[in-house]
Amino acid sequence: MLDELFMNQDVVLLVGGSMMYVDAVCNGMDNIPAVSSEIRHFWQKEYAEKGLEYIQNELKRLDEKHYNEVDLKNPKRILHALEICSVTGKPYSNLRTGIKKKRNFDILKIGLNRPRTELYERINQRVEKMMNDGLLEEASSFYSYKNLNTLNTVGYKEIYAYMDGAYTLDFAVNRIKQDTRRYAKRQLTWFNRDQEIVWFHPDDAEEIIKFIDEKLNL
Repeated sequence: MLDELFMNQDVVLLVGGSMMYVDAVCNGMDNIPAVSSEIRHFWQKEYAEKGLEYIQNELKRLDEKHYNEVDLKNPKRILHALEICSVTGKPYSNLRTGIKKKRNFDILKIGLNRPRTELYERINQRVEKMMNDGLLEEASSFYSYKNLNTLNTVGYKEIYAYMDGAYTLDFAVNRIKQDTRRYAKRQLTWFNRDQEIVWFHPDDAEEIIKFIDEKLNL
């Protein structure tokens, strides 16, 4: 895809906050083997029948190093590691070399951040706007699929807890705010490890443009 884009464009923008996808594009990916449908089904069945704590403990048993690094509240990541352990008979962490792959294009990394109090207030306001714009109704339309990993995300999972009677609506909304703030904190922790990122306040448009022009020699 990138090769095709560079055939017609001198500059391509990658925008987003999904940490592992950004790393995959910039640094390349390790050679992880494919997983058969049988192995995937086995671990999904184990998770469905025995719960999150069980697969957490299985990961600790099979790959304690990755257990200490992975987001233990994310079953999708845990299941993927368990699948690779089953396929290879080795710890998943052994295959994650961390070796940066050579790229045939230059990379310029720009990070956008705000002071913590400002960031958190904007998150709170955004959640309120999402609710006003119909998040409850949107989540309700997918309620029958709530157990899918793709819907185990901040925003949906708290609304489904409300619909199941575990939360009041006010509590669910406050949990969305809290969980979003926690996710933002994890994002910043992840990206702060990358010394190639140059950080700006989102409102510093002139400084950002000046920085890009200097790097691109425009």
